[in-house]
Amino acid sequence: MFRAYLRKYHYLGDSPLVGESLRYVAWLDGELVALLGWAGATLHNGPRDRHIGWDEMRHRDHLHLVVNNARFLILPWVKQPNLASRILGVNLRCLSRDWHSVYGHPVLLAETFVDPSRFRGTCYRASNWVHVGETKGWSRHGADYYRHDQPKAVFLYPLRRKALERLRSPTPWGAPAQRGGKKIIELDIHKLPLEGDDGLFSLLATFTDSRKRRGIRHSLQSVLAVATCAVLAGQRAFTAIEEWARDQSKEDLRLLGCRFGRPPSERTFRRVLKDAVDVDEVDRKLGLWVARQESALKGMGVAVDGKTLRGSRDGQDKGVHLLSAVVHGSSVVVAQMRVSDKTNEIPCLRPLLAELDIQGAVITADALHTQRETVRHLVEDRKADYVLTVKDNQPTLRKDIEDLFTEKEEQAQRKMAAQGLDREAFPP
Repeated sequence: MFRAYLRKYHYLGDSPLVGESLRYVAWLDGELVALLGWAGATLHNGPRDRHIGWDEMRHRDHLHLVVNNARFLILPWVKQPNLASRILGVNLRCLSRDWHSVYGHPVLLAETFVDPSRFRGTCYRASNWVHVGETKGWSRHGADYYRHDQPKAVFLYPLRRKALERLRSPTPWGAPAQRGGKKIIELDIHKLPLEGDDGLFSLLATFTDSRKRRGIRHSLQSVLAVATCAVLAGQRAFTAIEEWARDQSKEDLRLLGCRFGRPPSERTFRRVLKDAVDVDEVDRKLGLWVARQESALKGMGVAVDGKTLRGSRDGQDKGVHLLSAVVHGSSVVVAQMRVSDKTNEIPCLRPLLAELDIQGAVITADALHTQRETVRHLVEDRKADYVLTVKDNQPTLRKDIEDLFTEKEEQAQRKMAAQGLDREAFPP
């Protein structure tokens, strides 16, 4: 139906979309009203390249981050004021996210060409697209170019904050996203359970804001919601959280509770997370909330590991040592606690896992936690399984394990010999 409508009603017909592409249909009150087609950016677009400020190297490295609105058709029998700009605005808000889900990288800039002999580009202007110039009247057919003397108006629309700055960057950006040599996880905010009884906002409403009411620009819920999403996206420092927030669209920031779509500053994140809330309570409750979003931990691996925070040592005071429970594969931290200077990790494992539903999960840990009482607690009390390391500091246990596997190997060899099989043909 999509292609048939284009062939019949669009003046350019239904020619193939070049490169990576997506097609959208728009419905209004159950009626199909519009079709949109997006394709890879045109290879040569002088007005676009001059507006961005591209040289040859940046053009080559960043062209995949530009997308071309190759087709936009409002069906001829549809008569609705401002419909084209409304549809275009809705589509632009989800385009980069959809592109990432299909092709593994976002897009930062949208371009389109308008034939001034047919259209004025009203819907693009109404949607805040920028007219950056006109082409020279050439067209590409296969590997060849021919002159048709019908210049097109070029319109551009940035899909992300600081899109032009990123496209001018000397280092490739996009697939996968990078910042400071570290991978940025693309987080789809729209898929997070924000509302409802077990939503993020319901959880954040349980925290008390200790700030004075006068002069507050960002609610506690909005600051914590943005910070939570930034951490889920791989950010750790206050500056990185602020940069992640500034990268988000106004619509997504409003979804996270930011008034007028403005992100909190680095100072606000630092002030709230250090002074306005009990950070241990926030960490514990958010860890449990994240664990619930992982559905059930049954059948999943949960690694228990301790690390001393770099730079946390203060004079004669020891550095902060944290014990964490991390889900294998997703690397999601579902529980975390500080290990007191007067003890070690061993007695902290039980309280760390106390509020997690680990029935049927597989707990992994290093040799420090290979303790009889720890194993008994995991298997008998919590109905979990375990994989622990045995080293030479437990010689008796290690010898028993070696003897067990030696016995199993000898039994396998005797069985194969009885069946007339060559053991050498089946290496262990």
